[in-house]
Amino acid sequence: MELQTEVNIQKESPKLLGMFTSPGVQFERIKQSPKIWVPLTIISILYAIGMAFMALSLDAATLIAQGVPEDQVDLVLTITKVTVLVTGIITPIIGVLVSNAIQLAIVKIASSTVSFKQLLSMNTFIMIIGAAGLILNMGIRYAIGGDPEIYITSLAGLLNQDKAGVLGSIEVFGIWSAILTALGLHKTAQISKGLAWTIAVIFFVVSIGFALVGTLLQGAPKL
Repeated sequence: MELQTEVNIQKESPKLLGMFTSPGVQFERIKQSPKIWVPLTIISILYAIGMAFMALSLDAATLIAQGVPEDQVDLVLTITKVTVLVTGIITPIIGVLVSNAIQLAIVKIASSTVSFKQLLSMNTFIMIIGAAGLILNMGIRYAIGGDPEIYITSLAGLLNQDKAGVLGSIEVFGIWSAILTALGLHKTAQISKGLAWTIAVIFFVVSIGFALVGTLLQGAPKL
């Protein structure tokens, strides 16, 4: 029975939607048949949709509150919206390549036999969770208003904070992605659960660290 299950996994390609319902199975399929370009294209499109909602959620009042002069707000708003849309397409590509390179270096030190393509496919499929979170949060912001930088599903959104800050990084879809990263590293890269969870937690803590630095820079006195 187990042999038949393994054969079925080998024959089937991993599915993006399966990351929500059966991620363990998808990681096994990725190990046998890694896919990159079609999933990455779909995820880039989803990110672009989410960022489009973010761009539509931006308004002059938000920029003025951030210190943009009123006589420049229209120009800045237009530039910001275009930048947000372009970022939506580039972000998943750069993000998956950077995280993949770092993870590959770590797991190779741990003597993992995982290939660059397998690990890149794993990270690409995990990004469907972030894409779903982005579309959900930005769709809600577009509908009800508020600062699009603050995710409704984050602690900052739950506590009605004015700034995203560190609490904005502690967010449901981010935690979900971290859990899947640990599971994926264990299943696809075939490293120990302890090391897989250590890598996932470090990545998550680093993201919080970047948020903390951003908050400190925003609060620094201007010269």
